[in-house]
Amino acid sequence: MPANQPKKQKLIDRMSQERGYLPPAWAYMIGTDADFMEAYNNLYEQALTDGKALPAKYRELIAIGILSFRSQDSAVELHIRRALKLGATRQEVLDAIKTTIVPGGVPAFGCGLGAFMKVEQEMGEKGST
Repeated sequence: MPANQPKKQKLIDRMSQERGYLPPAWAYMIGTDADFMEAYNNLYEQALTDGKALPAKYRELIAIGILSFRSQDSAVELHIRRALKLGATRQEVLDAIKTTIVPGGVPAFGCGLGAFMKVEQEMGEKGST
């Protein structure tokens, strides 16, 4: 096993645990340039974990709004899952999505709502098995 392999695995574990997911492209990049991904992860942790005034769940709700505005469907889904995991209620997530309609229009609202519906459907299917 190469000397930096334990470092790479620790980073994969850390990123996966914090987010609840790890996109395949990020795992690939860790294998290619772990130092870069470690720097990225440090920035992520500063931006989307508990801050000095805003808890992580509220930061996730902000991310949901921004990603909806940018039509990033799959990223919105990931952040909805994380917000819920961090204690956001269904209504808080929906309120964040509804907020996008004024600055972002119907496309932003539709992106967020579609992602929410998909997450809710998947959660319902897991709960019924």
